Amino acid sequence: MKLNIAVLPGDGIGPEIIGQALRVTEAVCEKFGHELSYEYAIVGASAIDEVGNPYPDSTHELCMSADAVLFGAIGDPKYDNDPSAKVRPEQGLLAMRKKLGLFANIRPVTTFPSLIHKSPLRAELIEDADFMCIRELTGGMYFGRPQGRSEDGNTAYDTCVYTREEVERILHLSYKYAQLRRKKVTVVDKANVLATSRLWRQVAQEIEKQYPDVETEYMFVDNAAMQIIQWPKRFDVLVTENLFGDILTDEASVITGSLGMLPSASIGIETSVFEPIHGSYPQAAGKNIANPLATILSAALMFEYAFELKEEGALIRKAVDASMDAGVVTEDISSAGKAFSTSDVGDWIVNFVKK
Repeated sequence: MKLNIAVLPGDGIGPEIIGQALRVTEAVCEKFGHELSYEYAIVGASAIDEVGNPYPDSTHELCMSADAVLFGAIGDPKYDNDPSAKVRPEQGLLAMRKKLGLFANIRPVTTFPSLIHKSPLRAELIEDADFMCIRELTGGMYFGRPQGRSEDGNTAYDTCVYTREEVERILHLSYKYAQLRRKKVTVVDKANVLATSRLWRQVAQEIEKQYPDVETEYMFVDNAAMQIIQWPKRFDVLVTENLFGDILTDEASVITGSLGMLPSASIGIETSVFEPIHGSYPQAAGKNIANPLATILSAALMFEYAFELKEEGALIRKAVDASMDAGVVTEDISSAGKAFSTSDVGDWIVNFVKK
């Protein structure tokens, strides 16, 4: 099979972790006889520095021509610490989502036996937790207009907007994933307060009738935030709007014991993007200490969702599990006093794949 991917390393530790994920991807393709082609493009702060645009047209054209996009991270302190900056790295991420039609972010939340002790939650609460967060990506407050500040700078405003079509699209996707899992969907909203949430709930109540084999429950976002921590094993597929999803998925990361372990897939109309959920971690850039496992697991999602190559994705997961069981991990999740470098972890997983 021919696999054509766009590679967007981005900022901070992005180039280092993407480098290891790409090496693993190459090893898997070699093992299974796939033909891999890829091309790099700039995005984020590095793109602003080079061309003044965090998501240049050339990058977009490459993504449009690719079968999948492997993406690192965006962000740089010089923009984070400058509220007056007119162009910001994160604008590139939002532009990419909008232009590629990346309407659904899928974040699997699973536990790793060797990391249970790293979670701040009790082991009995999180052992065998396995659920999927599906976050709507192209609507809501991040994209609603008007948005801005008053002339005197003392008033700021954001607008939350959703259309029926956007809500229907993400809900249908969620039910289809639930049918492949444990057949339960939790719709998270704030319908007691927000008009957009009332639209979400109305549409969900209509759509749930089309999936009689799937159990549907409705939960306010504040309650969901509490229950993700108290009873994470009660969830199967959790679907919600953009802002709520952004917050809840980062909260759910503590279940695994490390933000550096969670991959994600952004499913799009034009193509799909696969990326770790952590940030650019600029303090570690160039030090060869960043955890590449979330990015490597994002490559596994790429094989599964973009190319429907389940066996290839399963091999990557097996390799990651084996590396953790062997203690070949970076300093953020090391517990035996021995930490490996980013490239050491990549080497170990590549060698496992090649066996």
